[in-house]
Amino acid sequence: MKDRIDIWTDGACSGNPGPGGWGAVLVWRGQEKEISGGEAQTTNNRMELMAAIAALEALQRPTQVKLHTDSQYVMKGLTQWIHGWKRNGWMTKSGSEVKNTDLWKRLDALCATYPVEWQWVKGHAGDPMNERADELARSGIPGR
Repeated sequence: MKDRIDIWTDGACSGNPGPGGWGAVLVWRGQEKEISGGEAQTTNNRMELMAAIAALEALQRPTQVKLHTDSQYVMKGLTQWIHGWKRNGWMTKSGSEVKNTDLWKRLDALCATYPVEWQWVKGHAGDPMNERADELARSGIPGR
């Protein structure tokens, strides 16, 4: 698979918890697709996860993915923490249930389908595609 799609994702919440939105920009062979959505009552972390999930669910065929996120929570969750969570029956080291397990499981399954290279980008630091994903996330907040 030589083909690769670049994806930038972001989540936003007005209050935490509160109304939230997610956004993603998908770029493939110079073509861009923007997607966004939201929920009336959610958290910022759930919206960060939903941005990545929705972007991967939007893919229509197997391809390599480079996913750019400003969320350490999402990136470290999928590249580091998830292995221990799965081994421990979705419990943290301290013995409490992992938050957002439903979304982690969805994202994990998608990452098994699409090879994802994770790229952390500093949020609100001038990366044009990250800024666009942020705009989409904010526009997805219900009532805005």
